[in-house]
Amino acid sequence: MSLTVRPVVGRRAKISALGTYVPPQVLTNQDLEKMVETSDQWILERTGIRERHVLAPGLGVSDICLEAAQKCLAARGIGPHEVEVILVGTVTPDMMFPSTACLVQAKLGAKAAWGFDVSGGCSGFVYALVAGVKMVESGAHSRVLVCGVDANTRMTDYTDRATCVLFGDGGGAVLLEPAAEGEIGFIDYVNEIDGSGGVSLNLPAGGSLHPSTHETVDKKMHYIHQDGPAVYKFAVRKMAEAAEKILERNGVSGAELGCFIPHQANKRIITSTAERLGLPPERVIINIDKYGNTSAGTIPLAMETAIEEGKLKKGDLVLLAAVGAGFTVGTVLLRWEI
Repeated sequence: MSLTVRPVVGRRAKISALGTYVPPQVLTNQDLEKMVETSDQWILERTGIRERHVLAPGLGVSDICLEAAQKCLAARGIGPHEVEVILVGTVTPDMMFPSTACLVQAKLGAKAAWGFDVSGGCSGFVYALVAGVKMVESGAHSRVLVCGVDANTRMTDYTDRATCVLFGDGGGAVLLEPAAEGEIGFIDYVNEIDGSGGVSLNLPAGGSLHPSTHETVDKKMHYIHQDGPAVYKFAVRKMAEAAEKILERNGVSGAELGCFIPHQANKRIITSTAERLGLPPERVIINIDKYGNTSAGTIPLAMETAIEEGKLKKGDLVLLAAVGAGFTVGTVLLRWEI
């Protein structure tokens, strides 16, 4: 392997623990058949999804974060008071303000931590991860909790059969710490945005441009609006391009990856990227059938799936890749050190 590890001034950062959570309520394709004009076969053929999880009324994204964070810290064997920063990648915060990070900090009891939210659409976890890595590499912090969580069903129109079949709720958290001597951890990242894609995937109302009114509610402006073909076309192209760019820059071929963990938006997008990278199916993590698209939550959930299936082991070279609303694009190359 010709891996070129970039120099880091100071120290390297690694993922030292992982925790995930999905709500217990499950919404199957058969359930959706009773709600909207669709079918299990239609959904499976176009998306690869069989079921998704739904957050119970009265709960918010901060509650999913809390569950995932507690599991993550327990796996590492440390308490909330040892967390220094909390970063939350999400586009479905409990409320406009305070940030989800503030709510998680209070619920978790991480009294010494500060933090903020990252709005990167489906790339939110990757963007928050890169921010956390830089904090550790700089020496500013030694324990950064990074969450990628969304409750997409909260903004899903269940009369729109093109979008309502896609989304689910859930996510996860990782702990970032300095890598030990001999460990590599985080290697590189490639992030991009293309703001011209904002018209193709957005939530029109609820912000300063279109504040909530009876009119915005009546016009269903508080639901996800998506131009499916435009989003699909961009995602297929850019996920592969960004993945190829980061691998080439670091002297790695797709065949040398131990594990490819992509954002779970559509099975066809994932397999198209994997084929372009020359990756065998057994090294590609796909769990969209169980969770649907949980936006920023998909990559940590896929990490858990990879571990459960024995496809992610200590020392593996791992590629993370996501494309989301914005448009946003994010890739990370790392060595798994757990």
